[in-house]
Formats: sequence, structure tokens, C-alpha cells
Amino acid sequence: MDAASPAGRFAFVIPLYTHGRTAREVVEQARTLGFPVFVVDDGSNDGGAEGLGGLSGVVVLRHETNRGKGAALRTGLAAAAGVADWAITVDADGQHEPRQATELIAAIPAGERPIVVGRREGMDGPDTPWKSRFGRRFSNFWVRAGGGHRVRDTQTGFRIYPLPETLQLGARANRFQFEVEVLIVARWKGIPAVEVPVRVTYSPPGGRVTHYRPFIDFWRNSAVFGRLIVARMFLPRRVRARRIEVRLDGA
Repeated sequence: MDAASPAGRFAFVIPLYTHGRTAREVVEQARTLGFPVFVVDDGSNDGGAEGLGGLSGVVVLRHETNRGKGAALRTGLAAAAGVADWAITVDADGQHEPRQATELIAAIPAGERPIVVGRREGMDGPDTPWKSRFGRRFSNFWVRAGGGHRVRDTQTGFRIYPLPETLQLGARANRFQFEVEVLIVARWKGIPAVEVPVRVTYSPPGGRVTHYRPFIDFWRNSAVFGRLIVARMFLPRRVRARRIEVRLDGA
């Protein structure tokens, strides 16, 4: 597949943190589509990014210390914006099939600039960790309460983001909460969302590495949702959007 399509140019962004067992396979799959690939090594200490920068079409960006998935995504999106109109994000833990990005691309309506969300199928199956099931339900509820998009999988990392619009939203959460915050502020700003079913596996070769910690991330999620819900309750939509623009202008 060419790096450009009728919708524009695409690039992969793959945040990575101690995913040495699965990262190379994910990157190799992404490369088969012919798009530039930006791997953001978020302070890994297992050598998971070693050798990836030598692959054709792959750029490795590195945070010296672990700053969180949201920070890694922002770094990758900013780099991708220099060469692409859209960023395809996919987790490095092997749960997604990067080749399914073609199905996400095909779902982009002509002339529109939505966020495309890869809705994970089979999330109620026996192989799905309980914390993943709980986390998705918890997140879905609070994204809707915050005035965000009514999608069925608000925690999926397999998405397509329009560039530079996503960077201009001003979402500032540094960890997993970035992905749910984006869905709220995008709707405030009038950026639509489209959902596409995708396959998911929680038993990749070598085992899956996850950094989601239910107790800590529950409180981090609550803090982000609380901030956004308060803004929704007390600030009219136009004022909320304007505050985001002011914050960006002063950044």
C-alpha cells in the first residue's frame, strides 16, 4: 500500500515501553503497508527498540526516562505531522494486527477528518483480562459523562488521528488517560469519531506485557475525568473550545 491515499498521507506511531518480546513483530507488520513508522521508546530498559532504527522506513525516537504513554504519543504525533496527514497508532504489545489499519483507513468518509477508533472485538471472551473488561466499561461511562464521543471502546490504542488537528486539541494527560481525554476534547471541538471493529489477542507469542495498574490508573482516570466533567458543567461549549485554543497559543 502506498504512503498516500485519497484521504492523504499516513504514518504509523508505535509507543514502546519494555515490549522487547513483541515490538519487532509489530513494527515489521506495520512496515508491510509502506507507511513511515515512528517508534517512540519511552525510557525502556530491556533493549526493546534495539535494531529497529536500522529498518527501512523506521525512525526511533527516545525518551531518556519513562514519561507515560500519552507523552510518547504526543512525541510520535508531532514527528509524524512533518510527513503525514494522519497518524495510525498501534500498541507494541502485540494485541493488534497493524495490517488491519487498511480497514480503519477505508472507514474515513470522503472529505472528513475524524478520529477512527479500532473497537476491539471479543472483549468478553475468557482470554480477556478482567482489568481490561472493567477498564473499558469504566472509561466508556465517564467519557460519555464528560461530553465525549459515544464510542464503545474508549481505551483502544489502535486508532487513526487526523494531523495536525489532534495535536491542537491540547489534551495534556501524560499516561493512558491521554487516549480517553482526546475523545472528550475532540467532541468539544467538533472533530467526529468513527468506530471500526478490529481483532485483538491477549496471548501474543512470548507473552503480553501490560503497564496498566488498576488501582493507580483508576485514580489517575478519575482525576482526568473529574477535571473534564467540571469544565463541561460550568463552561459553555464555545468557552471550553476557546480555552483550549488560548492554552495552545500560550504554550
